[in-house]
Amino acid sequence: QVQLVESGGGLVQAGGSLRLSCAASGSGFSINTMGWYRQAPGKQRELVATITSGDRTNSADSVKGRFTISLDNAKNTVYLEINSLKPEDTAVYYCYSLLVIATSTRRYWGPGIQVTVSS
Repeated sequence: QVQLVESGGGLVQAGGSLRLSCAASGSGFSINTMGWYRQAPGKQRELVATITSGDRTNSADSVKGRFTISLDNAKNTVYLEINSLKPEDTAVYYCYSLLVIATSTRRYWGPGIQVTVSS
């Protein structure tokens, strides 16, 4: 049974920084891709950034230059360094993973973690 455990969210002032972490626990899998999506109140869930096990990254234009994603394959953990936070970054951030299990791939989502940016 794979679980994603997120940490690092909270309340921060505009211009501040946070570091989100998401660890995939369990056994019998390898990482294809991990990343983060977010959902603000009244809006659809949107891509923030993803990273493959080969360190290929993809990120939304709105976060480029402010958010940095990284992956520790040995710890099955993805990190999101968030700098220069803006009130519009307020959202629930969801960890995402695409894992290889045997000969197939499966998607998993974390429960979500709140990030609130005050102006």
